[in-house]
Amino acid sequence: MNANNNYSAIREPSIYQIDLFAHEAALPNTSGCRDRLVQLLGGDLDYRGYDTSYASHDFHAFPAKFPPPLPDRFIRGLTAPGDVVLDPMMGSGTTVVEAFLAQRRCIGTDIDPLALLIARVKTTPLEIDALRQQLHHIVESANRRVETQAANILASVRGRWDEKTAEFVNYWFATETQVELAALLLEIEAIDVPAIRDFFMLAFSACIITKSGGVSLAFDLAHTRPHRAKVAFTASGRKILGDEYDDNDSPRIKFLTKNVRSAIIEFYKRATQNIQSLSELPAVEYPVLLHLADAQDLPVESETVDLIVTSPPYAVNAIDYMRANKFSLVWLGYTLDQLGETRKMCIGGESLANFAFEALPPRTTNIVRTISAVDPKRGKALHRYYSEMTRILREMHRVLKPDRAAVVVVASSEIRQIDTQTHTCLAEIGVTLGFETPSIGVRRIDRNKRMMPAGHVVNGESQIQRRMHEEYVIGFYKPA
Repeated sequence: MNANNNYSAIREPSIYQIDLFAHEAALPNTSGCRDRLVQLLGGDLDYRGYDTSYASHDFHAFPAKFPPPLPDRFIRGLTAPGDVVLDPMMGSGTTVVEAFLAQRRCIGTDIDPLALLIARVKTTPLEIDALRQQLHHIVESANRRVETQAANILASVRGRWDEKTAEFVNYWFATETQVELAALLLEIEAIDVPAIRDFFMLAFSACIITKSGGVSLAFDLAHTRPHRAKVAFTASGRKILGDEYDDNDSPRIKFLTKNVRSAIIEFYKRATQNIQSLSELPAVEYPVLLHLADAQDLPVESETVDLIVTSPPYAVNAIDYMRANKFSLVWLGYTLDQLGETRKMCIGGESLANFAFEALPPRTTNIVRTISAVDPKRGKALHRYYSEMTRILREMHRVLKPDRAAVVVVASSEIRQIDTQTHTCLAEIGVTLGFETPSIGVRRIDRNKRMMPAGHVVNGESQIQRRMHEEYVIGFYKPA
């Protein structure tokens, strides 16, 4: 459980919250959970043009987030205040935040330590004035450290890293940036109150992992495929990378040129924005339970959950979350080897050593065999993915109460130009485990928001682009 109850403050509901309750009241009633689920899946699930930056949703960039109105639709349509809502693969915590805003009891699990930090901070109301005062202290003290103790603070932080991790940091972060980040880190670590320390640690991470810019030498970390700049300049205009290039080089080199921003300034801007967004959180009604745990073995008692809303990763590691998240996690005390072990555990990974495969139902088995015939290694990786999802769906069925629903948002992938048909396979697997799948909704997605960029020109031959236009919202119903 997080520390919400220690730092809550009574606030008036925001305009957004009032609108949501009006939306909830406007939804028509049906005779039961199953019928209600079908009705909700039959509506418009695209949510294009909706504001998705309200409350704490914009605290930290994260790849492949679904829009907050999507889980909100099912939370308010299928549960009542006080009911238990679970997201076993919570990622950036969108479902957890929506359940929190709707005054439901929420449980979230993930194996990614950054996901746990994000969800914890997003659901912890804090005193706004105290945060502002703390922010000014952090920035003033960090600037003072940079001016007077640059070599010492950098040495103290570098001493925490093993050789492999230090090489990674030196490759991706300019020395000037490392000094500023080290100064910020030491100030944040000195904060006595854990919830406040977590708040600023998340802002620290958010100024590293961004959709554009950021303080590292990488481009576009939020979409998980970092590329190092060829040419880089400091905030003061000094060239620190790419001496072999000059102004007459090709436009391609100019495109790969980066002006590295001041870490302290970016941290201040991000923390200020997050403090403002935090003011929209309501007072805590129910505790939030967050666990660093595997969705295949949930720390949740059987038949205690009223609703599950989740979005599992793509098959066969199509989005490598840890590849981007490690840029900030190495600063938060994790080594590359530790993060590599976590990556091996991620759903949809390709590591097959000592893996326990599950027997799959006929349609899913046929798809795995078809892909294995043209690419045996990736066929086995797909078998791993559907085995993991079998165990996850089994756990979801176990913890869900009878006459309740689970909503799973997935997108299909292509392997060797063969569709993995993720939604139909997961639906088939769910039925073998005791679920009914009365309906599967379809939502069109903004590919540049949901997935990693694939270029501005639509290319019908691109495997990445072909799988990025729609998602499937599977409704699993557990019969009474």
